Amino acid sequence: MTTSEIQISALGVDDLEDAHGLSMALNWPYRLADWAFAHALGEGLALRHDGRLIGTGMRWNYGPDFATVGMIIVDGAYRGQRLGSRIVDGLLAGAGDRSVILNATLDGLELYRRRGFEGFDVTNQHQGIAGPLTAPDRAYRLEPATDTDWPAMTKLDKSAAGMPRARLLDALAKVGRASVLRGEDGGVRGYAVCREFGRGHVIGPVIAPNFEEAAALIAHAMAGLAGRFVRVNTSARSGLGEWLEAGGLVRVGSEEAMVRGSLPRISSQACIFALCSNSLG
Repeated sequence: MTTSEIQISALGVDDLEDAHGLSMALNWPYRLADWAFAHALGEGLALRHDGRLIGTGMRWNYGPDFATVGMIIVDGAYRGQRLGSRIVDGLLAGAGDRSVILNATLDGLELYRRRGFEGFDVTNQHQGIAGPLTAPDRAYRLEPATDTDWPAMTKLDKSAAGMPRARLLDALAKVGRASVLRGEDGGVRGYAVCREFGRGHVIGPVIAPNFEEAAALIAHAMAGLAGRFVRVNTSARSGLGEWLEAGGLVRVGSEEAMVRGSLPRISSQACIFALCSNSLG
């Protein structure tokens, strides 16, 4: 077999069951529903040999200036043929002039560095069985989000992420349960989304002005999940790591956050404390 026999094309809805099979072979926790959620929001590439799916990659465009990439998989039987490079190069070509952000595993670091990516942070994955989390000892106005809160949450998200993610927030509103932190004027000061993902639930995005309020939002989002599996993906610089571990969500892995181009300019009033996912950002 030669690499010319391997074709690259769009990843379609009909490919998702096979894509799910590839991720299961790597022990990734994605459900078929998680693939469908991500695929509906982005653009995917597929590698095929004799009509069989042997590789995947996804890209999510956030406006004209930014994109994220992820879910890059090559069947283990086809490793060592630079097929991962073909997927990444195809995703980057489709991004145009956008700055591209990703979370890189150790295996992919050199591939991304050769393409101009530079590290700017570390993303830690915390997970475990949900128990009581001790929130900061302050009286916060925390409550479930209502339908009328989502436009304000979307506006806050844009200022914290530095890029427009309205489609992502619209999708999360359909599948997630959101908590909001209100300011003295009753407006949305921060938010957290909890949704089913993988082996249980994931909490993210979490947008807040500071560590204390982010922790309060996560504790509120975890209410009712006692005894269930929970995952939180957070920056090493967020300050949440030690607090999450004290609550039973241990760090089980880390990836290097990298960018090719410029990072978004974010607001000083709020920032991302937990990701929707390592791929979607």
